[in-house]
Amino acid sequence: MKSVSIHKPKFLLLFLLGVINIQTQAQDIWSLNQCIDFAIENNAKLKIDKNNNLIVAQKEKEIKSNLIPKVSLNGDYKYYFELPTQLMPMSVFGGPEEQYKEAQFGVPHNINANIQLSMPLYSPELYGGIEKVKLATEISELQLQKTKEQLMYDVSYYYFNAQILKSQINFIEGNLKNTERLFENVQLLHEQLLLTKTDEDKIALKVQLLITKKEIVNSKYRQVINGLKLQLGMALNEKFEIEPHIEKEAYSDFSLQETIDMKLVNKQYEMLNSDLSTLQKKRFLPSAYLYGSYGTMGYGFSGETNEFLNFYNMGFTGVKVSYPLFNGMVKKHQVNQKKIELENNIIQQSLIKDKSEMQIDNAILQLNVAQETYTSSLIQIELAQSIYNQVLLQQKEGVASLTEVILADVSLSEVQQNNISAIIDYLKSDLELKRLTGNIK
Repeated sequence: MKSVSIHKPKFLLLFLLGVINIQTQAQDIWSLNQCIDFAIENNAKLKIDKNNNLIVAQKEKEIKSNLIPKVSLNGDYKYYFELPTQLMPMSVFGGPEEQYKEAQFGVPHNINANIQLSMPLYSPELYGGIEKVKLATEISELQLQKTKEQLMYDVSYYYFNAQILKSQINFIEGNLKNTERLFENVQLLHEQLLLTKTDEDKIALKVQLLITKKEIVNSKYRQVINGLKLQLGMALNEKFEIEPHIEKEAYSDFSLQETIDMKLVNKQYEMLNSDLSTLQKKRFLPSAYLYGSYGTMGYGFSGETNEFLNFYNMGFTGVKVSYPLFNGMVKKHQVNQKKIELENNIIQQSLIKDKSEMQIDNAILQLNVAQETYTSSLIQIELAQSIYNQVLLQQKEGVASLTEVILADVSLSEVQQNNISAIIDYLKSDLELKRLTGNIK
């Protein structure tokens, strides 16, 4: 018989658990694109704007439905316990002229049932409202797009801030390990009376400062992550980690697109112009409506000698025309208001254009500075690393002091962190330029 090893199933189980653990950790790490996709589906403010967009779409359908004929079924019953009185000329019955006699007409029971139809043939107010709500729908869609672009910008900004804090934590942890090893060596040298207690205390102080700094940066990192989760629409207790590796994108020369703000102010101009046109039409154009009714009238009497309830059909159709002759100058004042609002809109368009050009120029300057800072930081890292290696070698040979080693280590850490900051500044400037030029996608 072949022998079977009992260790193989255990080995396979441990291997599978390890693979599952690695996959779970990988799933907890979110890239920037994953964050943006998740936020677009789950952000609360974006959901509200989507619902508002649906409300405006329903409003447009509501206004357009006024063009459809309206049909209503009506019923009415009246019992006159005191019949209305009319004055009849006595001359009708052969009496004197200009003399009147009271008379009560009708029967106590009156029943009315009919179907009424009404439909606008032409109404400048109604057609103006349809054009206006159509523009309102387009503005709502632009507002939704603006909210989405702002959300992408905010998520990216939070993500970059979290990345730089994460990098600071990694640098601090690396420096802390190096300093702790250095502290062990200093303790050993102090025990051998090669270094003083002051030298040992200097390294101990640096260890404590790094521990404190790590706690502070960790706290800031969690705060930024919580802010990012809020933008994503994610629960605060959800497991979530960002991609720690920061990549610098190549510089892109963006073409200037029409921004959402400019599109919005242009649509507002169209809406104001539509309102002005509607007001002018309402001043000089009539409104026409088709209407009609068909039903029955019932008359009844419950007297002792003559009791009856008879019904008589009745139907009519007609056209109603309304033409404004004088409305107290109300429409004229409303037209003047719209003209002033149109003038303000034109000024606002010019203001947005000038402001956008200024912001784009500033963003390009910031991007160029960030690029130069990044390039300079690479040279600084190379120099600082070389200085640190030389000082460390000199310290081992007894030429350099411990203070020089600490200063070289601090300089290396600073230029490394400056490099990360330069990358983040570049990415933020690049993001801002995309937003200002309408290239956030």
